[in-house]
Amino acid sequence: MQESKQPETLHLRALMPALTVNDIQASIAWYRDILGFSMAEEYQRDGKVMGARLKAGTIEILVAQDDFAKGRDRKKGVGFRLYSMTDQDVDQLAAAIRERGGQLAQELTDQPWGARDFAVVDPDGFTISISTGVSG
Repeated sequence: MQESKQPETLHLRALMPALTVNDIQASIAWYRDILGFSMAEEYQRDGKVMGARLKAGTIEILVAQDDFAKGRDRKKGVGFRLYSMTDQDVDQLAAAIRERGGQLAQELTDQPWGARDFAVVDPDGFTISISTGVSG
């Protein structure tokens, strides 16, 4: 009997979500001015901004203008959450987000698995949790 070989498991080094948004300028401003991402690259077509690559630490997010081919009323972000980890003080991050006009969708919480986190929701309904370990 011949022994079957298991396929090699996938080894990734980074993940960059691409989010389709209703208003590219509003999304860029929110990620930059409220959350604190920096602009890494802007993508234009015929002189108009159609997308952007935004960076925070080693994490990058792509935002792309919806072409509305699937309708203007389709919901985005429903049932989708981005979990992010930081070594920064999440209490200070949450306070800075509030100071810049942002709102927390989930208040700062000590989770039973040892994390302290909060969540925000971007203009298109994508939820982002920002988490760090709890020192004890």
